[in-house]
Amino acid sequence: MAILFLLFGLIIGSFLNVCIYRLPRRESLAWPGSHCPQCGYVLKWYDNIPVLSYLILRGKCRHCRLHITWRYPLVEGLTGLLWLAAYLHFGLTWYLATRLVFIAMLLVIALIDMEHFIIPNIIVLPGAVLGLGFSLVPGAAGLLSALVAGLGAGLFFLLIWLIYPKGMGEGDIKLALMLGMWLAWPQVGVAIFLASLLGTVGSLVAIKLGWGDRKTPIPFGLYLAVGSIFALFYGPQLLATYLRLSGWQ
Repeated sequence: MAILFLLFGLIIGSFLNVCIYRLPRRESLAWPGSHCPQCGYVLKWYDNIPVLSYLILRGKCRHCRLHITWRYPLVEGLTGLLWLAAYLHFGLTWYLATRLVFIAMLLVIALIDMEHFIIPNIIVLPGAVLGLGFSLVPGAAGLLSALVAGLGAGLFFLLIWLIYPKGMGEGDIKLALMLGMWLAWPQVGVAIFLASLLGTVGSLVAIKLGWGDRKTPIPFGLYLAVGSIFALFYGPQLLATYLRLSGWQ
């Protein structure tokens, strides 16, 4: 069963790559079929085997031989590994099914924000509604907890945006709302804390390496997605560790 979740994750990861490429460009997800974005070569089925095809082709298009971005095998591999980890962590339950959807959405949001510095409404707004609905699934936090966490996280980011508009995009506010609906409290707090920490460290490293300065924008949606994945798996444990180290527990 674990191998099946890994394989299904790899396949879903291939579809997520389509979403990551086409959604920001407002292209159809169904048509045309998978093709090389540089020469238009329509991929055969054996060119579309997750990760393996990339390795066989050595990261190049079969037709024009131009380089294929590393994002494709990365997303496929990450999806497969995260779906496997979710199965091992949550077990074969309806709750697991909702978390798999959540992970897939986070990966799409993270990579789109990293490449385009946008967080697509077509994912976060329906995603917030979906998260609220899935809060009723056995094992989830419940409708009231998800609603309070979602509104609280969204309001928190809205206040930051009102105080310092240049420090945050409107998409981050909507994403915070969605994350609260899915993670509830206290996991959403852990996710935001980790995102802030990772964003700060990432900015300092970028400045140190000469990749930007203090005014260089950062894809905070990427850090929110990473923080949310950690919070999804280890939220209570991370919170307990923080409280113990800080002397609050």
